[in-house]
Amino acid sequence: MSFNLYSSTGERARLIAGLRALAEFIESSPDVPAPGRADVMVFPPAGTNAEMCAEIDSIASRIGGQAHWTGGGHYTVSRWFGPVEYRAVAIPKDNDSGESEEEK
Repeated sequence: MSFNLYSSTGERARLIAGLRALAEFIESSPDVPAPGRADVMVFPPAGTNAEMCAEIDSIASRIGGQAHWTGGGHYTVSRWFGPVEYRAVAIPKDNDSGESEEEK
């Protein structure tokens, strides 16, 4: 499976510019309410549970984090930048065999 479904170079540049513009806007507009924290989330491309979890492990190694399972059954890793969280999340399928529950 190829994991090249994230933003293109142009989309990435626009995202970065947008985040900077948002920060500047919040900084220069003290009358506009700002959140106490922000989340930026990415999800691996669709694949098998093993492929999606492997992508989270790969992201974990790139951001210096430790992937873990949440109580809700998601496989995730995050890195904090002050009150801003970058989080990668895999939401495994309940049934990875391709069969419907009724076919089992």
